[in-house]
Amino acid sequence: MAIHHGRGFASINYPIGMNLGGDPSQALVHSTPDGKFKVTLSSIDLGQGIKSVGRQLAAETLGVPVEDVFVDTADSDTGPHDMGSFASRGTHRMGNAIIRAATEARAQLLEAAAEELEVDASDLVTDGRGNIHVKGAPSRSITVEATATAAQFNQGRTLAGRGMFLVPLSEVDRDTGEMTPVSSFAHAALIIDLTVDDETGEVEVQHINSAYEVGRALNPRLVEQQLIGGAWMGVSHALYETTEPYYPDRSHGPIDFNHYLQPGPGDAVPHHISVLERPAPDAPFGGKGPGEMCANPVLPAIANAVFNAVGVECDSLPITPEKVLRGIRANGGARPQGRPGA
Repeated sequence: MAIHHGRGFASINYPIGMNLGGDPSQALVHSTPDGKFKVTLSSIDLGQGIKSVGRQLAAETLGVPVEDVFVDTADSDTGPHDMGSFASRGTHRMGNAIIRAATEARAQLLEAAAEELEVDASDLVTDGRGNIHVKGAPSRSITVEATATAAQFNQGRTLAGRGMFLVPLSEVDRDTGEMTPVSSFAHAALIIDLTVDDETGEVEVQHINSAYEVGRALNPRLVEQQLIGGAWMGVSHALYETTEPYYPDRSHGPIDFNHYLQPGPGDAVPHHISVLERPAPDAPFGGKGPGEMCANPVLPAIANAVFNAVGVECDSLPITPEKVLRGIRANGGARPQGRPGA
């Protein structure tokens, strides 16, 4: 019996969103009479943080405090059209739509304030703290709340905006058919350190080191949390989760998450993350978002690390102890590949 150490590497570039039909997203922004703003989306928050990021993007564009913005993703039947929460498209597609809707709503807000202050709307600025004032003359001001109240009760004006984002269609080479269907890519590189027990076949992840290029980290804490959680989703897919051999017959399969095999909090290991910020020109304030890129490189990195540790190539998931033992026996024993400098 021996414990073998392995290291695996994987890198990816991940296309943001879908490639056909412009991948449209719409957003609506409107003000309540007390100067709060609601962003209406049909892109559901699955835990990836689209509500938090949407609030930030709308508040920044409107020029109001983030605590005065709320995001509603309640109903795709009555909300604006959106293609869905998948393909890592939330920040890029919905973010662009939110900015466009908020820009239109901001123009309405400044028009209403201009009427109250008897100035031209182009002479007004917001301070991000709930006030609107004349450029160079902060004493001539009105609050966003007072503006919203006046707009709806005195002026009969709606402070609202609509926004839609479409990916520009790519030109197509008439001779070759070559095109560029994806407007934005995210990138990642990841190293997994693990051990393999050649008597039991058990694989135990020891450490993760990763680097992610996300455009711009609009909410650094959310980015970090998504990267850590996504990595453990990848570990779970690589080593634990499966419905085989029962699928589609589940009569002897797991019936709930108490029986479904997956890692728990006690299985978490140190994970060092480097976030590389290279703002994307077509992304909202440069941010593309981590999305599915969090989990994708983990699976091949673990497979590579297992091969590095014992020389077993696994071409199906999950990499179970049984598969590892079968591979070791087929090879006539563990065959560590060694590591440079080890």
